[in-house]
Amino acid sequence: MKAKQHDNDLYVGIDIGGTKCSVILGDIEGRIVQKCRFPTLTDLGSRQALDNIGDSVDKMLGGSPHQACAIGISCGGPLDPVRGIIQSPPNLPGWDDIHITEDLEDRFGIQVFLQNDANACALAEHRFGAGRGCKNIVFLTFGTGLGAGIILDGRLYEGSTGMAGEVGHIRLADDGPIGFGKAGSFEGFCSGGGIAQLARSYIQKRVAPDESAPFFGAAGDIESVTAETVGTAALAGNQLAREILEISGFWLGKGLSIIIDMLNPEVIVIGSIFARCREIFLPAAEKVIEAEALHMAARACRIVPPALGETIGDMAAICTAVDGRIARD
Repeated sequence: MKAKQHDNDLYVGIDIGGTKCSVILGDIEGRIVQKCRFPTLTDLGSRQALDNIGDSVDKMLGGSPHQACAIGISCGGPLDPVRGIIQSPPNLPGWDDIHITEDLEDRFGIQVFLQNDANACALAEHRFGAGRGCKNIVFLTFGTGLGAGIILDGRLYEGSTGMAGEVGHIRLADDGPIGFGKAGSFEGFCSGGGIAQLARSYIQKRVAPDESAPFFGAAGDIESVTAETVGTAALAGNQLAREILEISGFWLGKGLSIIIDMLNPEVIVIGSIFARCREIFLPAAEKVIEAEALHMAARACRIVPPALGETIGDMAAICTAVDGRIARD
């Protein structure tokens, strides 16, 4: 009911990534009025990016900040959403204790809200995407890292300190690829960096020194292997690459079984690498879920890629602003 009070309001969304930033002006119905994008240029430090963000917002609002009723920021963690501080994300070197909400509130005089990208994407898919009409959904990033945004009973669940959803830290095996600083973690098996580690280990065990494959060239050049090269080769029919993704899919099923049993969601939305290689990951994961998860809970849960596709980053930032304002009203 509260959302309908703001149907005609405009919101600013800011999507901060390691390679690019986007500033978006949109409304509560998901309509994009304006958008601009520019490189983050992390090698130049945080100040120039923050100045570009502020100047872009100012230009977009025509120097009249009260055209928008709130600003939402979606950014990779770690961060403190309560105090509005970005705390040294690995993809943003030098962004140490950046008080971004305070800076923007001082400049524009309107409310500013900060969320990690997993939470922001969960809000977007719940409001506009695959979780629309659902009470309980989970969004998994499955990109550079693995994090979760959790919607329970129609509301974002953040936990006591804003740390809910760090499922990548769960150890699934005693050993394995390293993610979140932990060998055998969920993120180790199900992230870009983790899949690259898994592939290099697999190649060393399975490929003779004088052999090569389309996704890594000479066997001695395995350090050049990335999740992208493995995924491209797997989708093109390379059996070795496919086996590597199926291993990741197996462990994805292990992790999803825990989430299904603990949270009983109606839908789990998985982005990035999963979305691009769903035809390989999903069957492997579903076999494990069938064996591991509670039958009734598993049967009630859909596992899907984001319905918002390439627009999810834009919608995530806008939804951070919308959700923040509604929660504060």
